[in-house]
Amino acid sequence: MTMDLTIGPLAFFWTAPQVADFYRRLAATPARRVVIGEWVCSKRLPFWQHEIPGAVEALLAAGKEVALTTLALITLRRERRQTEELFAAGLAVEIADLGALRHLPEGVPFQVGPTVNVYNEGTLEWLARKGATRICLPPELPLASVAVLARAGRDAGVAVEVWGHGRAPLAISGRCYHARLHDRAKDSCLFVCGEDPDGREVQTLDGQSFLTVNGVQTLGHAHTTVAGQAEQLRQAGVTALRLSPQVGDFAGVVDVYDRLTRGAIAGDAALAQLRACLPEARFADGFLAGAPGLRQVG
Repeated sequence: MTMDLTIGPLAFFWTAPQVADFYRRLAATPARRVVIGEWVCSKRLPFWQHEIPGAVEALLAAGKEVALTTLALITLRRERRQTEELFAAGLAVEIADLGALRHLPEGVPFQVGPTVNVYNEGTLEWLARKGATRICLPPELPLASVAVLARAGRDAGVAVEVWGHGRAPLAISGRCYHARLHDRAKDSCLFVCGEDPDGREVQTLDGQSFLTVNGVQTLGHAHTTVAGQAEQLRQAGVTALRLSPQVGDFAGVVDVYDRLTRGAIAGDAALAQLRACLPEARFADGFLAGAPGLRQVG
């Protein structure tokens, strides 16, 4: 079985020109599919949503599969309305919150993102009966669990992805950490999260970096990578690796994983090339190895 690449939705608050440039460059990469849309905070969407149609057009013209994402936490009436409108847009939809299913038209297939807790075969099979065709597993699962779910996905006709690269999404909240850090209320945040286009580092009292905050979202500090376990994932039946957008040479990152999944380079060489693409990043693979997520094991 071969694996291909999915580019997940943008987690951070970038300017509209940055978004347009990112997807223009992404269209030229060997990624197979792209998930696009606002994933974290609906307040950000008006600033760049006018770039989405052009980005979708460019990606489709480049032969990519494109899906629209829901929010990871749907709470407000306007967010429920936006979710309903996604299903009427004519593209595949990836749900990031189970609450999105209440807006799913009868018989319409959908995809499932990594913020939905698919931890066992029963959940996967229930989603398959609802119409799920592709599921990206949560990033904290160990390889043994991934293998079980990949087999269940094959039996149910569901493609199974694994979080392959990027700061792992750990939690989503009704509170905005970025606003609180600047002594602002969530409703008057002044979009301060835009000052940290790759998230804001959080340290322990001892000065150890261990998390990243991104508005209402909590991410891991290290960049999760499965470079060292890609062959094991392929043998387990995983169909795709998901790469999460970030600042820096992301096109180079995509190219590294493309060559890795095609067997053109080995895991140690891939990790070395990732370090060259992102020299300031710290990499980790602990979750997949059944260890603390911030550790580099493979």
